[in-house]
Amino acid sequence: MSWGTELWDQFDNLEKHTQWGIDILEKYIKFVKERTEIELSYAKQLRNLSKKYQPKKNSKEEEEYKYTSCKAFLSTLNEMNDYAGQHEVISENMTSQIIADLARYVQELKQERKSNFHDGRKAQQHIETCWKQLESSKRRFERDCKEADRAQQYFEKMDADINVTKADVEKARQQAQIRHQMAEDSKADYSSILQKFNHEQHEYYHTHIPNIFQKIQEMEERRIVRMGESMKTYAEVDRQVIPIIGKCLDGIVKAAESIDQNNDSQLVIEAYKSGFEPPGDIEFEDYTQPMKRTVSDNSLSNSKGEGKPELKFGGKSKGKLWPFIKKNKGATPEDFSNLPPEQRRKKLQQKVDELNKEIQKEVDQRDAITKMKDVYLKNPQMGDPASLDHKLTEVSQNIEKLRLEVQKFEAWLAEVEGRLPARSEQARRQSGMYDSQNPPTVNNCAQDRESPDGSYTEEQSQESEVKVLAPDFDDDFDDEEPLPAIGTCKALYTFEGHNEGTISVVEGETLFVIEEDRGDGWTRIRRSEDEEGYVPTSYVEVYLDKNAKGAKTYI
Repeated sequence: MSWGTELWDQFDNLEKHTQWGIDILEKYIKFVKERTEIELSYAKQLRNLSKKYQPKKNSKEEEEYKYTSCKAFLSTLNEMNDYAGQHEVISENMTSQIIADLARYVQELKQERKSNFHDGRKAQQHIETCWKQLESSKRRFERDCKEADRAQQYFEKMDADINVTKADVEKARQQAQIRHQMAEDSKADYSSILQKFNHEQHEYYHTHIPNIFQKIQEMEERRIVRMGESMKTYAEVDRQVIPIIGKCLDGIVKAAESIDQNNDSQLVIEAYKSGFEPPGDIEFEDYTQPMKRTVSDNSLSNSKGEGKPELKFGGKSKGKLWPFIKKNKGATPEDFSNLPPEQRRKKLQQKVDELNKEIQKEVDQRDAITKMKDVYLKNPQMGDPASLDHKLTEVSQNIEKLRLEVQKFEAWLAEVEGRLPARSEQARRQSGMYDSQNPPTVNNCAQDRESPDGSYTEEQSQESEVKVLAPDFDDDFDDEEPLPAIGTCKALYTFEGHNEGTISVVEGETLFVIEEDRGDGWTRIRRSEDEEGYVPTSYVEVYLDKNAKGAKTYI
């Protein structure tokens, strides 16, 4: 099956077909190029998507990634970034192994095709020239034969005419001989050219054209094979990254399997645990005794959802801040006394750890300077040892300052750890001051109200709470004239007021009430002009004087 024998007369069609083959190859190259652009675009979009959902550094969002579910999500983002990288690899390999390679091959193919068809046209022109020569000699032979025949007829006519002189007859005879000779020469030339043409024609159709067409056929078959190989490469480039993509997907599955709901639940406890004990039982209040009413009604109504609306979890408080932190005006105390005990302990421990790390850095720097000073002492030409004394002194002073800071925070930490309540009846009674902060019907009670140590909400909401609500307490605390008593109260339990704004009472002690419970679980009382503060409402039994100046009723 050869184009040279089967398609000997289809030169023009073969020329069109081979050009079509090159066009198909260039079309395939364009297809692969567009695929690489899609891969790059897809990879870029995947990277942007992964980057978009990465946690912002030094933000609250980054803190959330301590939970296993968030860690798994972060691992998924990282794996998707690697996944995107594999699509970039596909694009790079297709560009180098297919597009660049085929582009060079197409140029070589075009040159080879041009050369083969140039040889074909040259052979065509040669056989056409031979054919023209044959036709020319044939016509010349035909013309000479006719001229000889006419000359012979003229001679015979002259020879038969008796009126013609002998000389004229001889002249006619010579002319006829010349024409006959010319006809013979034309015949010989035509015969020679005919033989030559037949030979050239045989060579053209059985040697030259078959050889040229065979080259064209081989060229076209190589193109077909090369295109097939490129298609295999196209598939292999994809196949090569499948194991790595599979590892990326396995990483996502592994991250998903690493999610530990129990661990995350424990982290929530560690993040939001206040350290307070739940409130004790509410004692029966006998309303059959006239004019005896305790403000714990408000606490009870609040626990039932009849008082002021509770705060949303993590939202901004719209109730009053604890009066003893109103002076902070949004600034966090150095000892974190605005936080619940457990959260305060964690913050103090974190601060101690940070200071110890800073001390270690300073110690390492001091050791390095000391070593350098020793080198200068042994080799004075390298530097002046005295030049390091100032730096050494500065580092030592920094270490001493940091150690004092550590001692200060460790003292606060020890104080907090010593105060954390134990599970005993006495501790339950001491923790009763936080009754209204922990209603048993609300799971996120640590977020519903601010504790005596400050708001339970996250630090980002503390500042907004203080800014908005502190003015409510400015009216209460900044008055120069003492508030008038609106009634009396009897201490039902002993309460030790350690925090700013509170006051200690002894069980059975009678004191003056100067401000009724406003729904936050605290009553403001006075022992003398210089001693006043807040106590838990559930720790006292209040007797209000409705006729007292300044007495108010709070719903």
